Amino acid sequence: MPQIRKIVACILTSFAIANAPSALADSSTAPTITSANAEFVYKFLLGEIAGQRGDVILASQLFLDLARQTRDARLAERAARAAAYANQPGMALQAATLWAELDPSSMEAQQASSQLLVASGNLKQAKPHIQKLLAKEETRANGFLFLNSLLVNQKDKNEVLAAIAEFAAPYPKLPEAHFAIAQAALNAEKKDLAKNELETANKLRPGWEIGAQLQGQMLTKDSPENGISFYQGFLKKYPKANDLRMAYAKLLVSQKRHAEAKPEFVKLVESSNSNPEVAAVVGLLSLESNDFLMADKYLQQAIASGFKDPEQLYGYLGRSAERQKNDAKALEWYDKIQSGDHYLGGRVSAANVIARSVSVDAAIKMLDEVDNLTPEQQMSVVQIEANLLSQAKRNQESFDLMEKAIKNWPDSNELLYDYAMAAERVGKFDLMETALYKLIKIKPDYAAAYNALGYSFADRNVKLKEALSLLETAVKLSPDDHFMIDSLGWVHYRLGNLGLAADYLRKAYNMQADPEIAAHLGEVLWKQGLQEEAKKIWASALKEFPENDVLVATSKKFSS
Repeated sequence: MPQIRKIVACILTSFAIANAPSALADSSTAPTITSANAEFVYKFLLGEIAGQRGDVILASQLFLDLARQTRDARLAERAARAAAYANQPGMALQAATLWAELDPSSMEAQQASSQLLVASGNLKQAKPHIQKLLAKEETRANGFLFLNSLLVNQKDKNEVLAAIAEFAAPYPKLPEAHFAIAQAALNAEKKDLAKNELETANKLRPGWEIGAQLQGQMLTKDSPENGISFYQGFLKKYPKANDLRMAYAKLLVSQKRHAEAKPEFVKLVESSNSNPEVAAVVGLLSLESNDFLMADKYLQQAIASGFKDPEQLYGYLGRSAERQKNDAKALEWYDKIQSGDHYLGGRVSAANVIARSVSVDAAIKMLDEVDNLTPEQQMSVVQIEANLLSQAKRNQESFDLMEKAIKNWPDSNELLYDYAMAAERVGKFDLMETALYKLIKIKPDYAAAYNALGYSFADRNVKLKEALSLLETAVKLSPDDHFMIDSLGWVHYRLGNLGLAADYLRKAYNMQADPEIAAHLGEVLWKQGLQEEAKKIWASALKEFPENDVLVATSKKFSS
C-alpha cells in the first residue's frame, strides 16, 4: 500500500488538483443533467457539496457510483481526481481504470490507470494502457525513457524485461525503445543484451548522450579504465557533450587522476556560459580533488552568478579554508550562513573550528546559544558536544552529557549508540554491552551496533567467538564499510587466523587509508614476518596522521 500511495501522489500532481473543493466544483467538467432521474440528481449534487466542504472521500465514492451507473467518462475522471486527492488508492484505481475504459482516447486516463495498475502489482492489466500511451508519436520517446522508472518496484525483473521488449517491438528504429530494453536488461542482470541494445540505440542516434552515459556506467562498473577509454573516445567525437564530460571528470576524480580531471573542469565551465550550477559542481569536484584554488574560484563564481542556494556554498568554502589551515577565513564563511536548512550545519562546522583554535568550552557555549531547534536538532547538538569533549580526552564529561541525554530521549537509537561508545571510553563496559545488546534487539539491522560490540570484545581479547559472529553479521549488513571489514580482520588476528586477518585488513586499507586500519594491518604483517612492509605502512600513515594515538602506540611498540 505505501507504494500505491506514492503513485497516487504522482497522479495527483499530473491531474493538477490545486485544492479539492475547487477542482471538484469545476462545472466545466460536469456532465449536463438533462433527462436524469431524481436519484442521479440527488447523488450528483451531494457529491458537489461534499467536495466543496472538503469531504473528498464521500465525493469520490458518489462520483464513482454515478460513473458506473451512467457510463459517463467525465464522472469517472472526477471520481479519480477526488480519490487521488483523498489518498484512497483502491478507489483511485477503480475510477482511473473505468475512466480509461470509457474514454480510450484520453492519454491522461491511460497514464493514471497504468501507473495505478503497476503500483498495485497488476503489470499484465497495465500493458494495454501503457501500449496506448506509447502509440502517441509525440510522447512515445519520453514514454520509453520513463518506462523503467514506472516499473522499478516490480519484483520480477525478467517479467519487466519481457514486457518492455514487447512494448518496444513495434518501434525498431526508435533509440529510446532500445535504451529502455537496455535498462531493463541491466536490472535483470543480462549484460550482453544490455550492451547490444545500447549499441543499437547509439547507432540509430550517434552522439546521443543519454545512451552514452548508460554505456559509460556499464563499462566503468566492470573496469574504470574501460569507462575512461570510452568517455575519451566519445568526447573526441562529440566535444560538446557536457553531461558526459561531467561524468568523465567525476570518474577521474574518483580514480584520483586529478591532473587529468582539472582541464575537463575548465572546459565545462567555459562552455556553460557562466551557468552557476555548473560552476558549483566544478567547484565541489575541485574541492574533492584538493585543488583548493580552483574550488574557491568556481564556488565563488557560482555565488556571483546567482546560485540558488548560496548558503550551501558558503559551507563548502568554509571547508576549503579549513583544509588550507585558515581557520579565521573558515569562520568568516560559516558565519555567513545565517538561516535556513544549512544554519545548524554551519554552526556545527564553526564549533569544530572554535574547539580546535580557541577551546572546547567556547565551542560548546556557542552551540548552547543556538535556539529555535527541533527536538531532533537538539539531540544532534548534544551528540556533537559530547564528541567535542571526547576528542579533547574529556571522556568523563562526555559520558555524563550522554547519560543525561539518554534519560531525556530514551527512544533514540542514535543516542543509545553514542551513549554506549561514551561508556566504553570511561571503562564502563557493562553499561556499553547492555546498551548495545538493547540496540541490537530494538533494531536488528543496526550494523554499527554489531560492529561496536564485536570490536570491543576483539580489542579486549574476550568473548572472541561471539565477537566473530557479531562482526560477520556487521559485514553482512554493511559489506562495503571499511571499518567493519577492519574489525573482522582484527578478530581473526585475535583468533590466530593471520592469513584471513591480513586479507580483510588489506581490503579495508585499500578502501580507506585510515590510521587505525594501518596500525592493525602493520601489526598483523609484523606477526607474519613481513616487518619491512609493516614499517612502510606505518611510516606512510604517520606522515598524514602523526598524532593518532593507536597508530603511534602500535608503531612504537613493534619498531622499538
